[in-house]
Amino acid sequence: MPLSIVILAAGQGKRMNSDLPKVLQPLAGKSLLAHVIDTAQQLKAAKIHIVYGHGGDKVKDALATAPVEWTLQAEQLGTGHALAQALPAIPDDHTVLVLYGDVPLIRTSTLKPLLAQATERTVALLSVILRDATGYGRIVRDTAGNVFRIVEHKDANTKERAINEGNTGILCASAKSLRQWLSNLKNDNAQGEYYLTDIVTMAVKDGCKIAAIVASTETEVLGVNDKIQLAEVETALRKERATQLMVAGATLADPSRIDIRGDVTVGKDVFIDVNVVFVGKVTIGDRTKIGPHCYIKDCEIGADTEVFASCAFDRAKIGNHCNVGPFARLRPEAELGNHVHIGNFVEVKKSLVGDGSKANHLTYIGDATIGTKVNIGAGSITVNYDGANKHRTEIGDNAFIGSGSMLVAPLKIGAGANTGAGSTITKNAPDGELTLARARQVTIPGWKRPTKKS
Repeated sequence: MPLSIVILAAGQGKRMNSDLPKVLQPLAGKSLLAHVIDTAQQLKAAKIHIVYGHGGDKVKDALATAPVEWTLQAEQLGTGHALAQALPAIPDDHTVLVLYGDVPLIRTSTLKPLLAQATERTVALLSVILRDATGYGRIVRDTAGNVFRIVEHKDANTKERAINEGNTGILCASAKSLRQWLSNLKNDNAQGEYYLTDIVTMAVKDGCKIAAIVASTETEVLGVNDKIQLAEVETALRKERATQLMVAGATLADPSRIDIRGDVTVGKDVFIDVNVVFVGKVTIGDRTKIGPHCYIKDCEIGADTEVFASCAFDRAKIGNHCNVGPFARLRPEAELGNHVHIGNFVEVKKSLVGDGSKANHLTYIGDATIGTKVNIGAGSITVNYDGANKHRTEIGDNAFIGSGSMLVAPLKIGAGANTGAGSTITKNAPDGELTLARARQVTIPGWKRPTKKS
């Protein structure tokens, strides 16, 4: 049967105490709902439907490029009512998988066996064994172990509240059957809502089988309702991703002190120190070392490179055998060749730095093309901005830029050229020559410092 996925994402999330809708709360660099959509996409459904409500425009705008269909639940009257809003767009011959926009860690490895159990006459639902089931609906089984109903916590009696098998809300069933059962839902319960869970009793009465699959971990199905639970889920995801890096060959100084907010690929024998934050797509080559307190976003870092403490990289590419930092910043379109040294308080933006070149101290390189084996002295700047436009600086192979040089673009420094320390270079410098541009030094005899007036 074709698959349609419905993600229920209409909740307000009052306990978040936030102006941001609950499903847009951030987890590892993207929203809770974005995590669920990513998982849903891996299941190759015919369509993914999102039922939205509170903060609707914000939710749609934040996920405008997502390959989903949007359905408004104007009034939040319960999970059964929410699913009913999406069903008109789903054909009878489809299997429907119900997910939740605030349950971000659900895995495809759990959902695929659930889907395999669902048929026209079988409802597959996901349960979980809980340490503390307070607030959860309980899975009620008969003496033979068959599921025959789900009771919400507020409606449960003392015996039912003692059950530690909870309902996750995630289920899979035939669209045709769901349409029939949802039309018969009643809201005569403590919440006055139309519970999706009530279809289980209807399915049993209709002679359908209820196949309950137990989730492997409680964390995987944890719903996020407040900032405390959001932090718990963040911690769980951080641990999972840190484990994946270590399995891939990385050594982590402290697996609890790393943040992975994207997709990180590591080679063998990579070392990552504490409090490193990875964002987006990052690749790190064999034997590379990342020092503490670094921020690395959408970067490629080659093999045998060392990144020292407190660096910030954004959409940069670093070659092999490089040394970068400490306190270095690589901005978008910075590209370092092999054996490049970028030292403390050096910033590189939209520039290519050739093999073997060095800028070791207090330097800004912007909109520049730097050849091989160039030495850039401390305090030098490529003056690339005239107040309206950016201009490029080109520095030839084996050039030596003296400390404190101001290179006013557009400008070309020839191969093997030298600029004298403290020069302001405004015209092209020829190959192999020393170019100076300094004001004449003057000493004023008898000059005295001014004093404060009494």
